[in-house]
This record gives sequence, C-alpha cells and structure tokens, in this order.
Amino acid sequence: MALPASAVRAFEPPPQPERGAPACTTCPRRHSRVEAELAASRPGSVAASVCAGPPRGVSHGFNSGPLLEKTRKAPSSLAGAACAPLFALLSRGRRRRMHVLRRRWDLGSLCRALLTRGLAALGHSLKHVLGAIFSKIFGPLASVGNMDEKSNKLLLALVMLFLFAVIVLQYVCPGTECQLLRLHAFSSPVPDPYRSEDESSARFVPRYNFTRSDLLRKVDFDIKGDDLIVFLHIQKTGGTTFGRHLVRNIQLEQPCECRVGQKKCTCHRPGKRETWLFSRFSTGWSCGLHADWTELTSCVPSVVDGKRDSRLRPSRWRIFQILDAASKDKRGSPNTNAVANSPSSTKARNTSKSGKNFYYITILRDPVSRYLSEWRHVQRGATWKASLHVCDGRPPTSEELPSCYTGDDWSGCPLKEFMDCPYNLANNRQVRMLSDLTLVGCYNLSVMPEKQRNKVLLESAKSNLKHMAFFGLTEFQRKTQYLFEKTFNMNFILPFTQYNTTRASSVEISEEIQKRIEGLNFLDMELYSYAKDLFLQRYQFMRQKDHQEARRKRQEQRRFLKGRLLQTHFLSQGQGQSQNQNQNQSQNPNPNASQNLTQNLMQNLTQSSSQKENRESPKHNPGKEQNDSTSNGANDYIGSVEKWR
Repeated sequence: MALPASAVRAFEPPPQPERGAPACTTCPRRHSRVEAELAASRPGSVAASVCAGPPRGVSHGFNSGPLLEKTRKAPSSLAGAACAPLFALLSRGRRRRMHVLRRRWDLGSLCRALLTRGLAALGHSLKHVLGAIFSKIFGPLASVGNMDEKSNKLLLALVMLFLFAVIVLQYVCPGTECQLLRLHAFSSPVPDPYRSEDESSARFVPRYNFTRSDLLRKVDFDIKGDDLIVFLHIQKTGGTTFGRHLVRNIQLEQPCECRVGQKKCTCHRPGKRETWLFSRFSTGWSCGLHADWTELTSCVPSVVDGKRDSRLRPSRWRIFQILDAASKDKRGSPNTNAVANSPSSTKARNTSKSGKNFYYITILRDPVSRYLSEWRHVQRGATWKASLHVCDGRPPTSEELPSCYTGDDWSGCPLKEFMDCPYNLANNRQVRMLSDLTLVGCYNLSVMPEKQRNKVLLESAKSNLKHMAFFGLTEFQRKTQYLFEKTFNMNFILPFTQYNTTRASSVEISEEIQKRIEGLNFLDMELYSYAKDLFLQRYQFMRQKDHQEARRKRQEQRRFLKGRLLQTHFLSQGQGQSQNQNQNQSQNPNPNASQNLTQNLMQNLTQSSSQKENRESPKHNPGKEQNDSTSNGANDYIGSVEKWR
C-alpha cells in the first residue's frame, strides 16, 4: 500500500539547516525575537526566515499575507515541512478548528502586547515629566544623573501611598457615605441636639409666669416600692411611640419582658410580681379604651387596690362598678374646685388605700396636626367604639353624645363632613381628656352655659396638666426625653427620633380650612400654647440647673486638688524642718526647738483636718446645699425671664 507524498515527506528526516542559521527544531513561536532578527539579517537564509516566522505580536492569520509572500515563494519546501511535519495528517475539520484557535490566540497576544507597550510608554512619559518637574525644582540641589533614580523612587512612593490610602478608606468606611469625608463635621462644632427641633428660632420668649415649684419637676420615683406611673394616652399625639419607649427602650434593673406577636409587655418591679407602669402596653386598656382624666383618676386606684396581679383585666361591668363607687365617694366630698380635685393637691387622687403613689404623664400635640391625623385615621375605618366615656359612674346616653355616622364606621369620610359634625369628639379632644368632666356635669350640655362650660374645662385642663408629674410634646422629642429622664431619674437606651413628615403633614389644606380647624379646636389651641410655654420654661430651667451643678462639681474638684497640694507641701516642709531640727539637736541640743517643731506639726494637722471637714460637710448635709443651689438657680432663671419680658 503506497503512502501519499505528503506522508512520505513527513516521515523523512528533517534537512540540515544552512550554515550560520539557527536550527528550527521546535515551533517558531518559541524562538526569541533576537534570534529571529539575526536569522533574517543574513542574506540568503531562507530556512531561518521560514522558522523565525512573523515578528512578535503579529499572527499568521491576522493580515499576515504580505509579510509571508517571500516565505511562500521560497524554493525550499523542506523547511516548511520541517516546521509542521504532522499537520498534514490531521483531518480537515480539526485543522480548521486549530487554525481558528490559533487566530484567536494570536489576536489576544496582540492585544496584550499593545496594552503592555502602551502602559510602558505611559509610565516612561510620566517618569520623564516628573523628572523634568523635579529637575526644575531641585535642579540646584541635585545632579541630573540622580534625577531619574529619585523620580522613580518618588513615583513608587506616591503610588504605594495612594494604594494604602484607598485600602484604608475602604476598610474604615466601606459605605458610600463616609463621615470622614464630611469636612464640615471637623470645621463646625457639634450642634445641640435639643435646640430648634421644630425648625423654629432657638430663642424662646416666655409668655406665662410660673413659680419655681411649677418649673422644678423631680420625682423620687421608687420602682422597688409602691410608686406607679399612669400614662394618659390621647389619640393621635404620638402616645403609641412613647408607650413603646417606656416598655422597650428604658434602662432598668429588671427590664420589661416583651414577646414577639404580643402588644403587651410584662413590667414587674425587681423581685416582685407587681407592675410599676399603668399603660396600654403594660396593663392594657384596664380602665377602658383611651380613658380620659376623669376615668383614670377614678378607676386606677380601685383597679390597683382590687387586684394585685396587673395582668388580669377587669370586665366591663366591673369597670362600671369601680367608677360608680368612686363617683359616690366623690359626691360625698365637699370639694368641687378643679384645683382642689387635682392629684397634686388631694392625696386621695395621688395615693390609694394601700399607700401607692400615682404619677400621671401624658403627651400633647399641635391641635391642627392632631385633628388632621385623626381625620385620616377615621377615614381608614377607626371608630373607638370601645371607649366607655364613663363619667360620674355612668356612660353618656345617646341624646347626650350622638353619633356622627350611621353605619359601622366612618371610613371614606371627607374633611368637610368631618368638620361639619357638631358632636365630633375630635373637636377640643385634648382639653376634654385632660379636664375633670364632673365639674361641668359630664356630657350633659344643659347644666351650664357653653361659655362658662368652656372656661371651666380649659382651667381644669391647665391645672391638671401643670400638676402632672410629666408631660411631653410630640414636636419636641429630644426635649421630651431629656425632661422625662430628669424627672424620674430613668434613662433611655436609644435617643428619641424627631419625625418631621407624618400623615398629617402630607395633607395639603388651604388657609381658610386651617383657620376653621383652629376655630373648632380653639380650646386645644389655648391649652397647647400654655403647655408649650410651660414645657420650654421647664427645659430651660433644668438645663440651667445642670450647668450650675456641673460648675459646682468642677469648683469642688479644684478645691480638693488644691487641698491635696497644700497638704503634701506642708508635710514635705514639716519633714524638712524635722530633719533640720534633728541635725541641730545633734550638734546643739535645745529643748525649745523640739517644742517649736511639735507646734508646727500640730498646726499643719489642724489645717488639714479642717480642710477635710469642709470637704465632707456637703456630703453630710446635701439637702441644704442642693436647696441653696436650686434656689439660686431659680432666682437666676426668674431674673432672666424678667429680662426677656
């Protein structure tokens, strides 16, 4: 069987290369560029040109036809056969695939070569530019021969420094917003978190005159004893958020136990199974849904005395019995004045039969924003039908408190219809829930004229609010947190957040509608103005008191350090005198010198003891010093109020 001519030529031994030409023993790609150039430089060396192949970076299949014309026209066919002896034995399809792969590899090699050469040229040009710059700057100080070496080292140092800075920045600040990049954080001082929360002017000008007892609110709350905080929750005032802060965001020896999926938390006293908080999220609506001042002050003492375990919720008829008994006790008492019936002046409202102390707290809000928020809530289907509105031992009749809607709810109610209802409890809700309704005949409007009724309700609400242990404002979240912490000596874990965008703020109303809402809530507008003035004055008073306390501590610390220095000075001086006296006695014994030494030591000891007594005297009698400091702070604050006026 005869083999084809190509196969015969493939099995023949390769011909010897010409003298002076490099041997083509392997693939031409493995020869170096220098060998290829040397082989091509010799005239008449056809085999060397064939083995060397095209220049580096140029492939046979990528526009390499003109470069290989002379090679293809060479008369020596043995050289080509020697470079690829087994290529002819492959099939046509495999040869085609190998050719395609070779073209792709050559194209990638060309791209890599171009990229490498471009980066090298860029680095070379950059080196020359930097060398020129540094030669102009440091020309008189260094020679030209050393500039290339210096520029290379400097360039390398700059590149390494830049890479190190990028790595450190990505490690320290991986987010897109980095605090280190905010230059104003370094240039400007840290702003006061309690100032201008409602985007108003920081300067406050008081309108009402309050005494020192009205401004100073500091409750000796004993969580391990029998004290109880009662939270009066007014609708749409941010009371839900504040109530969650009380059970989830407060530092306690025994924190409240809150389970996932349950609204109520268990807030027990340390070592007892009694609650220290009477609110929606701790005891539930034990006195009815959103119970007002009249209901709470009559219901809470009876509920707390009637059941030790606050987790048991009384039934509806039990609440009526409790409130009826409380109303009978109240009718038997001769006091009918609003101030006399306030919990600050009557111990029956502050304490229960078991001796528990009740501290009432609440949150208020701007009347227009609260009214719009309640309207939006009613639009979504809220009714508060479960509210009892118990007053004087009975709920109101349908004639005394008619309903504004006929269906199951008032969902989809437009704002005009919401404002047109004369029996809408959203009108002046904050005054109604903070006042004592028994003073005006509860919900019976025929007891007294409307003007007199409004005046009594407003004065009662102001008095009850002023004598409360604490109240906050929705528009001043951080100040509310500060005053609560100072009042009850209880700290929160996380700071309160001021939300400037709410559902009420998203409602766009005209100036005419706003004036009408203010007219419907004119009592709430007056109460909120009074509450805001009292709230800000309390905040200013407490801040000034804190500054005075910090100044007093610094002065005491300086006195203490000064006394220590004087004491060490006297002791060292006494030791030096004793050594001198000992030396004098050894040389010239004199009994009078020893007496002088003992007198000096006794004087030093008496001075040091007097200093210690002066330092310990405030510790033995802190009440007097605190009263003096608070009285001075109150006088300074009231004097500053008079200056503002």
